[in-house]
Amino acid sequence: MPHVERGMSVGLFGGSFNPPHKGHELVAEIALRRIGLDQLWWMVTPGNPLKNHNELASLDERVALSRKMAPGPRVKVTAFEAAHDLHYTAQTLAFVKARNPGINFVWIMGADNLRQFHKWQDWRAIAETFPIAVIDRPGSTLAYLSSKMAKTYSYARIDENHAALLPFLKAPAWTFIHGPRSSLSSSAIRSERTMNKTATS
Repeated sequence: MPHVERGMSVGLFGGSFNPPHKGHELVAEIALRRIGLDQLWWMVTPGNPLKNHNELASLDERVALSRKMAPGPRVKVTAFEAAHDLHYTAQTLAFVKARNPGINFVWIMGADNLRQFHKWQDWRAIAETFPIAVIDRPGSTLAYLSSKMAKTYSYARIDENHAALLPFLKAPAWTFIHGPRSSLSSSAIRSERTMNKTATS
């Protein structure tokens, strides 16, 4: 895991990043700026258990591409989950919390994940381990109103104007942050690459 100092505010931004793209970069930039984070850990996972792994690039390749994409020195690209055999977000957050006392962590996720968040293993444990910042993504702006997570934890939502308080709140606590959005998606990029290969073969 990246080095941190006691009292720091750190965002945890996990994903397959298969491949990483400008939309991921934008989420990281918005989180850093709006929450006032000291660091953001760009955590490249071994693979999302809810997704098909047939098109999953190697971990080394995804890490290398993520490092090229990472916006600035406060973003730390890491793949520690693979080294510790962590496959689920709830496991990862418990692992991070146990090994980093005195650090103010916030889980960062795109709004496109909010719709199916309740399908994640131990999703309530995730929501109750660290505060969560949900960053707007195209087509997902209303997800924070309709998702099971949003309804279940409606009492714990704070206004996005107070997002900088999030690292210092006790979970459950969350906010939905609006801002610039990128229409890019990893699945669309993979699909386009497949079509291009088919067209040239």
